[in-house]
Amino acid sequence: MATEEAPNVDLITLTRHVLSDQYRLGTAATGDLTLLLTAIQVTSKFIATNVRKARLINLVGLAGETNVQGEEQKKLDVLSNDIMVNALRASGKTAVLVSEELDDAIIIEERNRGTYCVVFDPLDGSSNIDAGVNIGTIFGIYRVVGVLRRPGSKGTLEDVLRPGSEMVAAGYTMYGSSANLVLSTGQGVNGYTLDASLGEFILTHPNVCPLNLASRPEVSPFPKIQIPPRGKIYSFNEGNSMYFHEPVTAYLKSIKYPAAPKTPYSARYIGSMVADVHRTLLYGGIFGYPSDKKNKSGKLRLLYEAFPMAFLTEQAGGIATTGTGRILDIVPKGIHERCPVFLGSRDDVQDLMKFYKEVPSEI
Repeated sequence: MATEEAPNVDLITLTRHVLSDQYRLGTAATGDLTLLLTAIQVTSKFIATNVRKARLINLVGLAGETNVQGEEQKKLDVLSNDIMVNALRASGKTAVLVSEELDDAIIIEERNRGTYCVVFDPLDGSSNIDAGVNIGTIFGIYRVVGVLRRPGSKGTLEDVLRPGSEMVAAGYTMYGSSANLVLSTGQGVNGYTLDASLGEFILTHPNVCPLNLASRPEVSPFPKIQIPPRGKIYSFNEGNSMYFHEPVTAYLKSIKYPAAPKTPYSARYIGSMVADVHRTLLYGGIFGYPSDKKNKSGKLRLLYEAFPMAFLTEQAGGIATTGTGRILDIVPKGIHERCPVFLGSRDDVQDLMKFYKEVPSEI
């Protein structure tokens, strides 16, 4: 008679996991980043709760305003932004906040000022709210420049207009059939799933297998978030294909109509960056939102969409590029700047980059 595997009772919560990293750093750790990440997970829980009951408490539909991008704001957009701003300010660990929903950066008042800057999209994919499609929160974290270079700095725009490679942490929370928080502090990528009955994010996709299962990888229920070198899925909004530049058109043709014995890639496009990137991190392939003849600089925002997702992609073993250069090397000129984005499996993205080098284009 087969014996059932006993459930794992050594639950590793997000708070416990982050604290263990803090302890490992010893006296070099101040605990500020730990507290900041704790504030972000609390906002994720609150937003997750409101997403689940949005229809019941009349949070779907338009709020009657537009954001700085010229997009109509949903009621849940506005609520999520307010939740994020208030929680991050109250943490006492932030100096500058940049949100997709706000025209200007928020410089935190002195009594609540800390040493980190947070850039975020409080509710990515909000146009899908009414349809019940997966949506999410994206965030990136910088340390105030002055802490290292200008002692006494109080936090300015200079602290966020920096390459994404200088971020100390990035992540997203996806709200769907479950709430999943994916996080990197520069040491690989970890994934957590919200257990609603406990009210805690539990480690379900560790970068390193927990010690109690490290000697038995064959029974480990913990899959790693590690992008395979090549995938079989492409994720582009082909509704814009008439506007695509020649390198993108040629690349898509090569994976849809490959020479034998290769087989064509499968198309999967949700229209919510968090959901599309989450699938790409787990299964591989390529996600792309290129610049085109209609959107000269692309459509995705550099600071709080492209940078965090590129950071996670590279930490998971993939590549993130504009087609011609590494995304994380770009120096932003404004907080709402846009850029083209291609990210995913190493081999797939390198194939795309070859087309940018070899195919003539009007770019």
